[in-house]
Amino acid sequence: MTAQSRFVEPSPARKDHPAQQRRGGHLLRPFNPPITDWQGLRVWLIGASSGIGAATAAALQARGAQVLLSARSASALDAFVAQHTEADDSRLKPQAWPLDVTDAQAVTRTAQAILQQGPLDLVLYCAGHYREMRATALDMADLKRHLDINYTGALHVIDAVLPSLIARGRGHVSLISSVAGFRGLPKSLAYGPTKAALTNLAETLYLDLEPLGLGVSVVHPGFVQTPLTAQNDFTMPALITPEQAAQAMIDGWAGGAFDIHYPKRFTRWMKLLRLLPYRLYFPAVRRFTGL
Repeated sequence: MTAQSRFVEPSPARKDHPAQQRRGGHLLRPFNPPITDWQGLRVWLIGASSGIGAATAAALQARGAQVLLSARSASALDAFVAQHTEADDSRLKPQAWPLDVTDAQAVTRTAQAILQQGPLDLVLYCAGHYREMRATALDMADLKRHLDINYTGALHVIDAVLPSLIARGRGHVSLISSVAGFRGLPKSLAYGPTKAALTNLAETLYLDLEPLGLGVSVVHPGFVQTPLTAQNDFTMPALITPEQAAQAMIDGWAGGAFDIHYPKRFTRWMKLLRLLPYRLYFPAVRRFTGL
């Protein structure tokens, strides 16, 4: 079985409408070609030194994918590679590609080197920066750092890989956003807007790339036990492990989802808050957060 055949294709399309030609004209069809078998697929995970990225890399490695890991911490990446050498086929062994996503030229060079080895089947952007911030203690330098890592870094990666994916007509781009990007939240002055931008970016990419045969998904985690959330000084509802987060994403890709959110017992409530008018939303947020 080739890597190409593991992406489940839609049935033949109707001829009476261009959009129906692309997706078979059925409103209940998967948004993306489902990925159900990872054996031999090449996955580039950016932001994979810890947390959700590292857990997802381990889960995909165990399923037979070749994981290509990028993050600023070369030692963390090397440690992952040393711990995951069970693949008999050298082509499936993990690789460490240290990278600072804020360096556009470095991102381009790294992407070119990875693509020279072969095409990419999934690109997962999970690099992130988070610090609490309120308007009464605004830090412009940290605001820009959030923007550079959480959003502009994603643009650097997309710019570097998209020509290859489009030329191949196959592959999947997945961006990890956050429920913090749904609406404005206290202490999220720096973080929330960058995640909102990622969600909007994924929606627009989907509109442009789905007709070309590419998959696009956006991930909206709730609270996950990571080095970023460890700094929170409040009880985090429905807190889950990085391994649970990774499984939720794998399930989402297998189902061809566009919006992958977890844990649903929390994220569904956050989605409902998006529907409230401001007259109700602001008092509700102040009541629930105490801020």
